Amino acid sequence: MRPLDSTVKLGLLCVLALTACQPAPGATMSEAERRAKIEQLVAQQRQRFPAVPSGTVDEVRAVLAEPGVVLVDVREANERRVSMIPGAIGREEFERRAAELSGSKVVTYCTVGYRSASYANELAAQGWDVLNMAGSILAWSHAGGELVDPEGNPTRRVHVYGPRWNLAADGYEPVW
Repeated sequence: MRPLDSTVKLGLLCVLALTACQPAPGATMSEAERRAKIEQLVAQQRQRFPAVPSGTVDEVRAVLAEPGVVLVDVREANERRVSMIPGAIGREEFERRAAELSGSKVVTYCTVGYRSASYANELAAQGWDVLNMAGSILAWSHAGGELVDPEGNPTRRVHVYGPRWNLAADGYEPVW
């Protein structure tokens, strides 16, 4: 194998430099385009998990107003440390308290709904009454939903999992 000549090396460095300067996906999209992308991802998730009931943010808000409902954030701990929907508990806590919470309706969410739909599918197979929030925390941000940090203080930061999911609403600070 021949070593790369200096022209090829320079060309590769230019490509890398230009790529590094590109904004993350979502950063150049309008808010309407980001909402449309979320809806596209929700449609894909519904095809993958057709038996999992899902609700819009408004439908979830109505369900959360009912007694005996548990909101479960399925995201990883590092994502939840950025922010959560007020009143939510992590998946680990839900599983520790499963016996205590038995009989509760469970609403799941994650970044855009895929991981939470998968978890809701598991819970439904175990007999839980579940509802997955379509579009999850990204849709919540587009509906102007409140988020809190681990201390319970309001925040506009939202963990979006990665640059591909940089689809938070205007006024929210995406983190990944």
